[in-house]
Amino acid sequence: MAEKAFQDYYPEDVSYCFGCGRLNQDGHQIKSYWDGDEAVCTFVPEPYHIAIPGYVYGGLIASLVDCHSTGTAAAASYRAEGREMDTEPAFRFVTASLHVDYLKPTPLGVPLELRGVVKEIKGRKVIVTTTVSAEGEVCAKGEVVTVQMPENMIPR
Repeated sequence: MAEKAFQDYYPEDVSYCFGCGRLNQDGHQIKSYWDGDEAVCTFVPEPYHIAIPGYVYGGLIASLVDCHSTGTAAAASYRAEGREMDTEPAFRFVTASLHVDYLKPTPLGVPLELRGVVKEIKGRKVIVTTTVSAEGEVCAKGEVVTVQMPENMIPR
């Protein structure tokens, strides 16, 4: 049986995000997994994710950093509590702050590897740093401050 991605554990009522929602057929549907203490995700941009010929649109990179980091925050919170990701109450995080540094142009047409590391867990806040690499070269890095989703955002 294949390992489930962090996003596969999200409750259905909060699984529609354009970046990470498994129920959003038009979205990226990214999948993140643990690799030791790092969370890893591979994403292959489509030709329409273009900025200029041969290069990825920066908004895609920001979206990938954002959603990979919120998924990493959820998985890290379960780990910190010694819980499995299918236990209740569910952890779901939203973005409080997103900062991305674009270090070099990101080539289109090759797999992108995202690697997230938890910088801090403090109460309802988790800070994650994520790098985006193409062909072994780090093209962007980001830091995302995430907070547990407020109850009033969860559909009823």
